[in-house]
Amino acid sequence: MRRLLVTRCLPALLIGWMLLPLATAKAEEKTSDGVKQRTEVYKKVGDVELTMHIYEPADHTAQAKSPAIVFFFGGGWTSGSPKQFFPHCELLAKEGMVAMAAEYRVASRHKVKADSCVADAKSAVRWARANAERLGIDPQRIAAGGGSAGGHLAACTAAIDGFEESSEDATISSRPDALVLFNPAVILAPEKQLPPAVLKRMNGLAARMGTEPENLSPYHHLHAKMPPTIIFHGKADETVPYVTVERYAEKMRELGCLCKLVGYDDAGHGFFNQGRGDNSAYQDTTKQMTQFLRDQGFL
Repeated sequence: MRRLLVTRCLPALLIGWMLLPLATAKAEEKTSDGVKQRTEVYKKVGDVELTMHIYEPADHTAQAKSPAIVFFFGGGWTSGSPKQFFPHCELLAKEGMVAMAAEYRVASRHKVKADSCVADAKSAVRWARANAERLGIDPQRIAAGGGSAGGHLAACTAAIDGFEESSEDATISSRPDALVLFNPAVILAPEKQLPPAVLKRMNGLAARMGTEPENLSPYHHLHAKMPPTIIFHGKADETVPYVTVERYAEKMRELGCLCKLVGYDDAGHGFFNQGRGDNSAYQDTTKQMTQFLRDQGFL
């Protein structure tokens, strides 16, 4: 049983960082069941190429100006794979969106902290907007989404200033126009209204951040221009306690922003993934995700 809470609310040779204005590498395009899929490189960091997995309707063209969404996988900023959101991308492509799943640097593979993950997420959204005409997407209808740490990254692109690559064109916004978040980590620093037990769980976060946790805590940076947001969260989540997203949604309401919080009784962390249990949570969350995007004019 779920409860729905609605609240309103440079040069190309620059050493180190580079956002690719146009893709430098494309995998062979594949078409299956009415969906085209390909992979492009959206950013290079030294010798590391970060890829964007792109799903679009089979008849999609550059003239379409379709809505788009960029997903970020979970894994505690340490591990994970874009494959987590391939099912969501395929589903939304069938609905008419250009849906993308972004690779970003993580601790286990690239020896980075969460601040670098945030920088990559901002680069991914900016890349989509910078290439909107070529990709056939509407630059004013680009959503961001993700699960757990990926949900945190999506929220950061909307809430937090800074952590931008100096080599990128700052005149192109890295802020999304809507957010779709699955058990996201949205409060990473102490907040007086949280229970002591929840605050205690935050003690180990600093070592993974690369900066003070509050600097990367979306809750602490919420503002009145936050985009429409939907959050799916298990009430039995022991990794990211449900009370944290309740407080996040309340603050969104206080700011006059739209935020829908959908809570699932007895559901733990990662409950929404395809193949989890009898798949009913995946089916329900994707159904509501689609309706939310439709309500916001994305579909």
